[in-house]
Amino acid sequence: MRAVIAVAGMGTRFYPIAKTINKCMLPVLDQPVLAYAVADCLAAGVREIAIVTAPGESGRQIRHYFTEDHGLEEYFASRGWQAKYEPIAHLHDQADFTFIEQSRESDQYGTALPAILAADFVSGDDFLLIAGDDLLLRDDKGSDLADLTAARTATATAGALAAATVSGRDAHRYGILQPRFSPHGHQLLEELLEKPDNYQQESAYINISRALLPGESIPYFQKLTPAANGEYQTTDAILAFARDHDLLIHPVTGRYFDCGNPPGWLAANNAAAHAQGLGA
Repeated sequence: MRAVIAVAGMGTRFYPIAKTINKCMLPVLDQPVLAYAVADCLAAGVREIAIVTAPGESGRQIRHYFTEDHGLEEYFASRGWQAKYEPIAHLHDQADFTFIEQSRESDQYGTALPAILAADFVSGDDFLLIAGDDLLLRDDKGSDLADLTAARTATATAGALAAATVSGRDAHRYGILQPRFSPHGHQLLEELLEKPDNYQQESAYINISRALLPGESIPYFQKLTPAANGEYQTTDAILAFARDHDLLIHPVTGRYFDCGNPPGWLAANNAAAHAQGLGA
């Protein structure tokens, strides 16, 4: 199994700082947001990870963090700081990273582009498709991507979507995963509702941009036409695939934080600090 992590967005909600620092590289405590997504992939057994970046400084930062720097490692070792460098060295020991640049000059844009650009990397294998600017925090040190993978295997479905649960009165803020039930009682994707105005259920499953898909889903991305807003959308490809195949909806255990906006990023830092006893 492989992973494709999308981090090519402009991060406009974080401007002006996002001009210089990619939003996925903003820290949650002492690690960038993206490092949490990578750690979750490793916990799920992934050893080949493609990171789809923007060109220029934004992409350079990501490549630098996830590429070995032997000179820096030796410098730390010479001063007895191996423990400080170890978390980065651990990433390089555990996974092979591929970097794919998403051009800003293309006529195509939208959330589906990373999967399209990574078609050769996926090469027909199962893959995790996730956004690199949000995270899930768990108090039990478990992995929601590992759980997602296990649930897909247990149900023998074509793929699986991770879902966070919110109150029905908050459903209008999110994309909603509408389930149907299989003969075995599994919740399968029936429909995707974009920020519904009059959601009537007490709770809702929201799309958190974490999917486990088979390689055969890639043509569904490649055949996309632009949505009404001109974007090529991952949700359109996933819904089209779900009409032909069973896609499991799997509720996550971790607390979901959208770190693509300042309030969500701040909330993630506060939660992580509290979990480590660093704040009230």
